[in-house]
Amino acid sequence: MCRSIKTLRPPVLAEEATEDEIRAAALQYVRKVSGFRAPAAHNREVFDDAVDAVAMATAELLASLEIRGGAGARRAS
Repeated sequence: MCRSIKTLRPPVLAEEATEDEIRAAALQYVRKVSGFRAPAAHNREVFDDAVDAVAMATAELLASLEIRGGAGARRAS
């Protein structure tokens, strides 16, 4: 997978992932899957929609994860 996508959940990330970090990971994922660093004008809307969808799914995933161990059970968000 894309090496520039970092893990966004505790304990790997000490703090809660920011919206910017989630969006950056989504952008890297869509770039990798599509094969485009930046889409042509005729693909811009679907590219941006995909980034939005992946970012939303990522935020939902992080909010739903139950992290065990460490200082008791934590939920990542």
